[in-house]
Amino acid sequence: MTPAATAFGISRSHAYELITRGEFPAKVIRVGNRYRVITASIIRALSDGATT
Repeated sequence: MTPAATAFGISRSHAYELITRGEFPAKVIRVGNRYRVITASIIRALSDGATT
C-alpha cells in the first residue's frame, strides 16, 4: 500500500483511512489482513487526470 500512497502523494495512514471509507482513488482488494492496490487502477487513475 505504501507505493500506492506515494503515487498519489499521500501518507500511508491517510491512504488507509481512505481505503477503510471506500474512498481510495484506485481499486483495492483485501487479502487476509492486508490491502492490495491494483497497479492497473493506479495507472488509470493517474492518467485520467493527466489527459484533461
